Amino acid sequence: MEDKGVIVSKEGFEKLEKELDYLRTTKRAEIAEKIKVALGFGDLSENSEYDEAKNAQAENEGKIAELENKIRHAKIIDEAEIDTKTVQIGNTVKLYDVEFEEEVEYTIVGSTEVNLAENKISNESPIGKALLGAKKGSTPRLVLYTLEAGGLLILRSNYLLVAVLQAYKNDQALN
Repeated sequence: MEDKGVIVSKEGFEKLEKELDYLRTTKRAEIAEKIKVALGFGDLSENSEYDEAKNAQAENEGKIAELENKIRHAKIIDEAEIDTKTVQIGNTVKLYDVEFEEEVEYTIVGSTEVNLAENKISNESPIGKALLGAKKGSTPRLVLYTLEAGGLLILRSNYLLVAVLQAYKNDQALN
């Protein structure tokens, strides 16, 4: 695995730790019980329940190893150091889409905290990369790609950075 640091908020770090604890305790116990039950069916050579439980165990152990690595290399964002002069991880930004004449708001987060339903985008995404370091009033140029009818269609979208807001903590703006 790559030893690249994972950028997370304090809440995101706590979520990773909680998930790891669940996988190590509850999920492991559930899988162990399934293996125990499957062993009771006898002949393992044709025991699909046993195979399924062992596959679930391997998948769970893989997830545990992945989470342990993320936690070990986590870089927790210090919310006290987040400012609104330039866009950085932890900021919420308001953009005006010139092409579609609408305003959109995104929060720039580390890759483990992405949630598109909440407009939380990764600092590693094309939009996130283009916004990092931008200042209010600037026009970050984004080139987005999509596949259409077997070919590559290039969508050029221009945004005007309207505001760089402080990070949100517990759904309230920090001021």
